[in-house]
Amino acid sequence: MLTISSLGVALLLSIGVIVGYMVRQAITQHRKNSLELRIKQLLLDARAEAQETLLGAKEKAAGVFEATKHETRLREQELRKLEERIRQKEEAVEKRTVTIEQEREEINKHREEIKRAKEEIAREEEEKIKELQRVAGLTEKEAREMLFTSLEKHYQEDLLARLHKLEMGGEEMLDKRARDILASIIQRVATRTTSEVTTTTVTIPSEDLKGKIIGREGRNIRALERAAGVEIIIDETPGTIIISGFDPVRRHIAKMALEDLIIDGRIQPARIEETVEKARQAIDKIMKEAGNAAVYEVGIFDMDPKLIQLLGRLKFRTSYGQNVLQHSIEMTHLSGMLAAELGADVAIAKKGALLHDIGKAVDHEVQGTHVEIGRRILQKFSIEKPVIQAMQSHHEEYPYETLESIIVQTADAISAGRPGARRDTVEHYLKRLEDLEAIANSFDGIEKSYAIQAGREIRIFVSPEKVSDYEAKNLARQIANRVEQELKYPGEIKVHVIRESRAVEYAR
Repeated sequence: MLTISSLGVALLLSIGVIVGYMVRQAITQHRKNSLELRIKQLLLDARAEAQETLLGAKEKAAGVFEATKHETRLREQELRKLEERIRQKEEAVEKRTVTIEQEREEINKHREEIKRAKEEIAREEEEKIKELQRVAGLTEKEAREMLFTSLEKHYQEDLLARLHKLEMGGEEMLDKRARDILASIIQRVATRTTSEVTTTTVTIPSEDLKGKIIGREGRNIRALERAAGVEIIIDETPGTIIISGFDPVRRHIAKMALEDLIIDGRIQPARIEETVEKARQAIDKIMKEAGNAAVYEVGIFDMDPKLIQLLGRLKFRTSYGQNVLQHSIEMTHLSGMLAAELGADVAIAKKGALLHDIGKAVDHEVQGTHVEIGRRILQKFSIEKPVIQAMQSHHEEYPYETLESIIVQTADAISAGRPGARRDTVEHYLKRLEDLEAIANSFDGIEKSYAIQAGREIRIFVSPEKVSDYEAKNLARQIANRVEQELKYPGEIKVHVIRESRAVEYAR
């Protein structure tokens, strides 16, 4: 029984196992079939999607192809046009090249012809020179000089007439233009001139004051002279006291102090020193105001106050009777107008003119010429180099480096040379006359020379046997050049060379 039961159980187990296996196989097969179906479906979907994508890609590719094809056609058209232009240019270049080659050949031909002609001319000249040397026994240099002399003599009259015509025409035109410009400028800026000397006169109300000013044993007058740095002259001239001194600032300080002392009545050494100091402060204030007024009048505002103070000192400085500050202001206006007319730098010309005599403000205290002193002053105040160049050449101590320097020198000559601007001494005029006549008489062929018009004109008589008309013209130019180089003068000096031949016979 147990065995049968065991067999039944084993059989059932076997059957269960077989059935389970079959069931699993069935399930597995079902799953496999389901998965294959899904894979097939996915493949179908993928194919459909790929088909759609392929169709879209074909459509896009077709559009891109058409666009590319259109662009290609456009580029081909442009290339054809470009090729046509290049071909046309090449043809033009070829034609130009051919033309250039033809011109080059012609030029080479002409060059060869010219070369042959030059060689032939040189050969002929050499033969002529050799022939002349052989015939005349002269060297080439001697023959050339003889030829030039002959031509010069032959055409002398024509040359003189031509030179005279050119000179007259040019001089008339330039002289008229210059006169118009200068007349207009002088008319616009001419100022009243003041004549001053090295002495100053003080009027006193009573002769009794002279003794008071002198003081006991001369103490008062010595104190005043010591404090002011001047010399007081008290003579028998009624109602006046003379203050003498080369420094105009000191003279004005002394004058102001003496006038204050006369009004106050208390004249003693201590009071004198106090009054002189007050007068010095008042003069300093006047100089500062004068300097500020000057720069304001001419329109120059970029200057150091100390330099303006020095400029104001020129109010009390004179040169040949002309007030230096007024002269500088007048020159500034002249230079500005001349610079505007000539196209130069107006600002530099005006500033150089205003400061051209700045050295005269301290030339009684500092060694050297006023030009050199002025250069050092301007360099100390860091004034622009073009301004220094403009001012330093107004007396020709330095060469003209700029157009502005010539303008400043010209303005100085105009301001100093206009009628009534300056007065000069008889000795100076006589020295100018002597120098002019000495220069003229130093040349060969001069018979007599006379300087006239206060040294502004010289008339020279030459020997007609020694000096020809042509040589007289050259002589006038040479004398004028010597005068320009050796003499200093305002304005111009006219040189006359007179050649006269006289034949005298008597009928008996």
